[in-house]
Formats: sequence, structure tokens, C-alpha cells
Amino acid sequence: MDPSTQAPGARPRAPERKPAWLKVPLPGGDGYAKLKTLSRELSLNTVCEEARCPNIGECWKGEHATMTIMVLGEECTRMCRFCAVKTNKSPAPPDPAEPEHVGRAAAGMDLGYIVITSVDRDDLADGGAGHYAACIRSIRAQSPRTVIETLIPDYVGSDLATLMDARPDVLSHNVEVVPRLQRKIRDPRCSFERSLETLGGAKALWGDVYTKSSLQLGHGETRDEVLASLRLLREARVDFLTLGQYLRPTAQHAPVREYVTPEVFDELRVEALALGFLSVSSGPLVRSSYKAGELFAERLVRARQRR
Repeated sequence: MDPSTQAPGARPRAPERKPAWLKVPLPGGDGYAKLKTLSRELSLNTVCEEARCPNIGECWKGEHATMTIMVLGEECTRMCRFCAVKTNKSPAPPDPAEPEHVGRAAAGMDLGYIVITSVDRDDLADGGAGHYAACIRSIRAQSPRTVIETLIPDYVGSDLATLMDARPDVLSHNVEVVPRLQRKIRDPRCSFERSLETLGGAKALWGDVYTKSSLQLGHGETRDEVLASLRLLREARVDFLTLGQYLRPTAQHAPVREYVTPEVFDELRVEALALGFLSVSSGPLVRSSYKAGELFAERLVRARQRR
């Protein structure tokens, strides 16, 4: 990572080749094939595929398979420079059958933990918050044992209240990058401040919800900027944190400025835990929906349910 002494406006040269620690095996196996088939049968989009997540082979296999389902369509009304999802100012209307299908998927896969995320839908009056709430209620009805995380857009006010009325177990929203890089990397409608309002607002509406956020590294941020961002997240009472390496989806997206070493990710994990986060998943291949972090969150939610 760039040293803290580097000038904030400095532009390190983009690295040319991925280091060895970013190489992962191709996905495969019976578990992977089963989840892929079921998602096709129910016409569900998964962020695992749409965002080209490098961990899909790990997460879609074994007894504790996890999946992140992307609702509200596959086209986003915003244009962030890190994201592989297609952009459209006027996407197709949401599928009214989707909440039912999401519930069937959770039940059919017997998921202990599910993440529901979405594209941004600025074209909808409530941003899609009501659709999210319907998905949560469908899962509760069809698969009551499933722990539900919602990875949401930057809902505030009545939109956030609509979603929180459905009582997700974990409310996740990603700040994505440090404050200085927000305008360079995220859509202009996004901001670090609004993201903090979303995370803090969820806690204000329902104090029992666990909250979660994520930072991408490798955009040219400094270590001091990362630590300052983590302190702001803790001030907003965020419980869970993920830190991962930004990987450029295509040549049209923001370049990678640095490949952060696994050792630096380990050091940041220690420093983040010292700030008071309950769980920190930190590593080059970690993503906001990450299997190890989800298993930890599931244990906490189940322990709370037993009390």
C-alpha cells in the first residue's frame, strides 16, 4: 500500500501483471453445477456471476455453500468506475415474481445464510426498497431458518425505513473507497457521507441489526486514509468489515494502482479489530459477500436468536 507520506494527489503507476496470490482455480464440481442450474431455473441473477467474483468456486461448493442473489434486474442506473454490471438509465421494470423465486431458492438450497443485493434503481419511486422487503418476507415464509443479509444501495429516510421494517438480520452497505477517491471511483450521486447515513440510520431504526461495510484497496489510497475511513465506520457503529483488492473488470474501468500484499491486509485486519469491529475479513480475494465473514455473522445471529 502507498505509504502515508505520499501526497494525496500522487498517481502511482498502474502495475502490469497480477501477482501469484491473486490466482484462483476455475470453478467446478457438483455443488457449483447445482447452484448454477437452480439459479437459471428460477431466473435469478447472482452477483457471484454478474460481478465476476473470484471466489465463486469456493462459495458454491461444499456443505456450507453460500450465494449472493442480485434482485431488481441486471442493469444499474448508476455508473461506478469499478463495477462490471451493465448501466441503463431506464432499466426494465422489476419482476413481480422475483421475491417468490428468491424464497424458493433459499428453501431449495437449504441455505443457512443468504445475501440479497441489487443494482441501483434510481428510476423507482422507493429505489426498490419495497421489493427488497418483499424478498425478505418471502424467505422468512419459505425458509425460516435462513439468516438474511441485505447488501443495499444508499437508502435513507422512508426508503430505508421500508426495508428495515422487514427486519433483515444483517444490513450491509459498502462505502467502497476512501473519501478522497469517492468522486473518482463511484457514481457522482454516491458519497462517503451518504453511505454513513445509510449505515447509521439502519441502527437507529432497529438497534438489533448487525451492520457491515466494505473497502476496496488498490486505487491509490494511503494507509492513513484507510485507517481514517475505518474510524468513521466505527463511529457509525458498523459491526462487520471486509477489505479486499480491487481487480479491474475491463480496460474501460478504473485501473489498478497497486496490488496490496497479503501481509498488509493482515496488518490492517489487526488494526481494524483493535478499533472494535466484531469481525474483519481482510485479504486480496475478500469481497463484501465473503463466505468466512458470513459464517461468523450467521453464528452471531443464531446465538442472539437463542437468547
